[in-house]
This record gives sequence, C-alpha cells and structure tokens, in this order.
Amino acid sequence: CSLGILVVRHLKRLERVILGYLEVCDGPEEEARLGILETLQCTIEHAWPRMPCRLPVLLRALLRMMWDVHTDQGPTPEPVRASLLQRATQCLILLDHCSRGQVKVLLEGLCSSCEESRVRECLRRVQEST
Repeated sequence: CSLGILVVRHLKRLERVILGYLEVCDGPEEEARLGILETLQCTIEHAWPRMPCRLPVLLRALLRMMWDVHTDQGPTPEPVRASLLQRATQCLILLDHCSRGQVKVLLEGLCSSCEESRVRECLRRVQEST
C-alpha cells in the first residue's frame, strides 16, 4: 500500500470499490478478490483509527464473501478457496484489533450457531486472536 496514511483521503471511495469486488466472484482463480482482500488488509493497517466506524459494513461484506466462497459449487480450486478464507479471516482479526474487540463481540452468537466447519474455524481463529 504505497499511499500509507494518505489512503484516509480516499477511504469513502475505496470502501465502495472494496465492497463491490468482495461481492462478485471473478472466475476460478479469484485474482480480483484476492487482490482486494490484500488491499483491504493494507488499508486497515494504515487507516486503523478510521476503521471502527466502517466496521458494520466491512464485517457484513467479509462474512457474506466467506459464506459465498464456502457454498459456491463453481470451478474454484480448493487452494484458492482456502486462500480467500484465510485472507478474509486476517482482515477480520485486524478489524477486531482496531475496534478494540468489537468484532469478537459481534461474532459471539454467530460462532456457536454456524454449522459449516470451515467458516466456523475461521470465526474461531478471530475469536482466539490476541
């Protein structure tokens, strides 16, 4: 992320782009989604003071994407799916850190009710992060 803290100037527009890319599967290799998750991670790291107010929107988008990746029956190879889930999990952990544990609080009920083992494992990793 070459912009560093200057990314804050473009946060509103960047958020819209990130949300748009997270919603759409872009083929078996998922290059765009993997790239946008890396962008999101970098954005959270550099603009962390501004992330708590964006938490509801980003949390919803990440969880929806994780669910879509898990339930998609398309031709996406398993290593690509695992990478998407891992990067989304890392973004959730970073969001939790910058929001002082709000993500863990919001995910509490979801962890216990989620019956899909891969998604539950990702949520567990967020809950156990320090």
